Amino acid sequence: MNILIAEDNTVSRRLLETRLTKWGYEVISVKDGGEAWEVLQGEDPPRLAILDWMMPKMDGVQVCRKVRKGPKEPYVYILLLSAKDEKSDLVEAMEAGADDYLTKPFEPDELKVRLRAGKRIIELQQEVISTREALRIQATHDSLTGLWNHSAILDILRRELARASRQGMPVGVAMGDLDHFKQANDGYGHMAGDAVLREAANRMLSLVRPYDAIGRYGGEEFLIVAPGCNEDGVLGAAHRIRLCLCEKPMTTPDAIISVTISFGVAATDPAKEIDIESLIRIADEALYTAKRKGRNCVERASSANLSEGALPAQGCRQ
Repeated sequence: MNILIAEDNTVSRRLLETRLTKWGYEVISVKDGGEAWEVLQGEDPPRLAILDWMMPKMDGVQVCRKVRKGPKEPYVYILLLSAKDEKSDLVEAMEAGADDYLTKPFEPDELKVRLRAGKRIIELQQEVISTREALRIQATHDSLTGLWNHSAILDILRRELARASRQGMPVGVAMGDLDHFKQANDGYGHMAGDAVLREAANRMLSLVRPYDAIGRYGGEEFLIVAPGCNEDGVLGAAHRIRLCLCEKPMTTPDAIISVTISFGVAATDPAKEIDIESLIRIADEALYTAKRKGRNCVERASSANLSEGALPAQGCRQ
């Protein structure tokens, strides 16, 4: 584990470096509070810090206060070192945000066990963060494909529509449905069907932009949200995905299965308001048109449904 030492006395600093390295820590050493603050503000800062109270530029208590005013995560466990030994000094240090306080001169073994306690706290917090993140993913992602789930993709679309309205930008959507998917399930079994869904999701993800979003809308239906895309732009994206899925059969544990997909696409007009339900309905109607025309194709929303919502051919804004 990385640990920061901030100590202006060269001899004390080097002695601490030697001890901490011997105990298995990776040491970052600085000579004043200003340098300590820069390190703690950097990318992936040390999670443990030993700060001397009296230092040039910024003392240890000031560094504590600045750290605690910042983001709560990742948490930095701070041990303050000082020759001050009055009870009021301890109170001041703890109120400033220090987690522990050690009076100079100190016994090396005492420092070792106090750092061990700090390390346990950091590790426990990391477990809490990891568990929380796992629960967040479980709540927002489809467990089979790893795509956004139904409610999450609709939340994303809702946010993108609000943002696009403020910025005067279009939002493209594509509703896709795997053709004759029930036949694959009935003919090869549900495990093969699951493998097809996972592979279809992976292929789609490989073709969209980093800031596009794909969700499993339900069963074998998928919803793609493309910020900054007009109807022609999302139409082109849907065609690329359709070709990617149909050109190469999907290998499952039980069979090699050819898969096609149909898409209905629509896009908002920056000059007009549209609610999420209407946009989904329009894309869904275009999808059903693609199904009626023989499947394995992409259909755009009809001009009647979008009325004056047809957008100029600007494509996707990269």
